[in-house]
Amino acid sequence: MAAKTDFSPDEWKLLLQSPLIVGIAVSAAEPSGLFGVLKESMASARALVQAKLDPNADALVKAVAADYETSEGRTLAQDGIAKSLGGDKQADIVAKALAALKSVSALLDSKAPSDAGPFKAWLAGVANAVAEASAEGGFLGFGGVQVSDAEKATRQQVASALGAPAPLV
Repeated sequence: MAAKTDFSPDEWKLLLQSPLIVGIAVSAAEPSGLFGVLKESMASARALVQAKLDPNADALVKAVAADYETSEGRTLAQDGIAKSLGGDKQADIVAKALAALKSVSALLDSKAPSDAGPFKAWLAGVANAVAEASAEGGFLGFGGVQVSDAEKATRQQVASALGAPAPLV
């Protein structure tokens, strides 16, 4: 089992940012307006809370969730997200997020091989939760689809970047 002390400060920051990166990637794939973005943001936050409360969650997932609960952890996670994932185009944001997730995957494989699978599966679950948090298309919440084709494709890309099992569609 890996712990925070097994990672450099920059590596730990990347792990802390990873659920946010996943959420941003999926949200950027198909922006859903103000309320949709809020619902999708809350889905990432709920994933952190659920991980901390889940007695069966991987220890590294729990450590990230617990550190995110602290002011220092949240600041560390949020620091640089806009700078590192910012871009003028949605495709730029998604591409940068996927590149960051490949780095997360490589980091987990090299420094936490026993935690890598569960952590990657958790992140893939975050992608699913964000994609399903808000209906896409339609008008004033009527019509549309629960998960758009762009979100489905991004979920696949997230899983691929992580080397995690592809989500069920």
